[in-house]
Amino acid sequence: MADSLCIFEDDHFANLLPLTYCRPVYDLRCGMTTLREKIVRLFPGIPVHLHCRPYLADLVREQNPRTPVNAGGPRRTLFINGRVIAHEALAKKLRLKGNDVVLLSGDTVVAARVSDANLGALASAMESGPLSVESFGGLPRDVMEEQLVGYPWDLIGMNGQALVSDFSALVGKKKRLRGKIYPGADLLARKDIFIDAGSRIKPGSVLDAENGPIYVGKNVTVFPHAMIEGPAFVGEGSAIKAGAKIYENTSIGEVCKVGGEVEASIIHAYANKQHDGFLGHSYLGMWVNLGADTNNSDLKNNYGNVKVFINGAPVDSGSKFVGLTMGDHSKSGINTMFNTGTVVGVSCNVFGADFPPKYIPSFCWGGAKSLEVYDLEKALEVARRVMARRKHSMSDSEEAVFHAVFGLTKGERESIGAKRMTRPQD
Repeated sequence: MADSLCIFEDDHFANLLPLTYCRPVYDLRCGMTTLREKIVRLFPGIPVHLHCRPYLADLVREQNPRTPVNAGGPRRTLFINGRVIAHEALAKKLRLKGNDVVLLSGDTVVAARVSDANLGALASAMESGPLSVESFGGLPRDVMEEQLVGYPWDLIGMNGQALVSDFSALVGKKKRLRGKIYPGADLLARKDIFIDAGSRIKPGSVLDAENGPIYVGKNVTVFPHAMIEGPAFVGEGSAIKAGAKIYENTSIGEVCKVGGEVEASIIHAYANKQHDGFLGHSYLGMWVNLGADTNNSDLKNNYGNVKVFINGAPVDSGSKFVGLTMGDHSKSGINTMFNTGTVVGVSCNVFGADFPPKYIPSFCWGGAKSLEVYDLEKALEVARRVMARRKHSMSDSEEAVFHAVFGLTKGERESIGAKRMTRPQD
């Protein structure tokens, strides 16, 4: 077995933008955990190393102070692509002893076993950016058919299955109902519901696990007359507002406030969608806020496949259901309408009547009528204010990532003709 485990990024991270502007691909959520947590769970006791794009390295080190970042491991290292949805069958294949080899699915590296004799050649590649087949030099190659996350809608499509497998792995034989369940709250299929300590399930609420498990983390409040249908996950410190309708295949991360109607969506963490309005087949990044009665479409009127703008070009998702993808720190005004398959970048402020464009570059301000450049310093000021409301101070590393993303997305704003705003951005 390997002496260390390195979870790496490849250049397909670009197909997961804007969600991967502020984090490595393996820190995206699917099911109850991140992709990285699933990988680590299957290889207990093995020291973990992380690889990421250079501009994210300081932030990843700050978030993982005892984990080497962009540095080769000792002796035999098992490299695993961070876009893998890890499962036991994959882990069994990779635990097998063997010679150095690169395991490919098509032209994508799924994993690689590399001994100390060949690790030195990888060192410079790990420091310079995403890894590729070429990064592993002349190592022997073999085939391993494996589905990896390629686009944001893949995370949504795999979320239900991931919720079920995560529930089985993380709950096991634990005591299921640890929080306070008030009289008048209904729990259907209780054996498939886990409610952690400090959580409160208020009167009139319904948790329905007949079609899949429900996991409620610590210190969650489910307000009266809210409904959660499994499979579903609600992370620690979150609140499900009164009358909310949380349908199947939904993951809500830590410290979120969620209301209205949500279906088959992932809300990463520290995000608010607490008012009425529909969110379906969507992924929201961190520190997002959707204004009251914000709605998105996730199905075209002709029931055709949804096309989504990825890296400047429309991509056929192969799915009839694709909603909103919104990057970190972005916001919508009240009554905002997002069309099917809309992508909103990092730190945008979207508002106004009619549907905004289906692709909004990072650091844009406006909507259907016009888009202007969101001043970087003003955006940082607002982000600090939002984070402080959750008792989180923006670190130097987080600010550096903000600056980096602003620079990386300059060309996109120029390509749509976004102008410097002349009026106050308040």
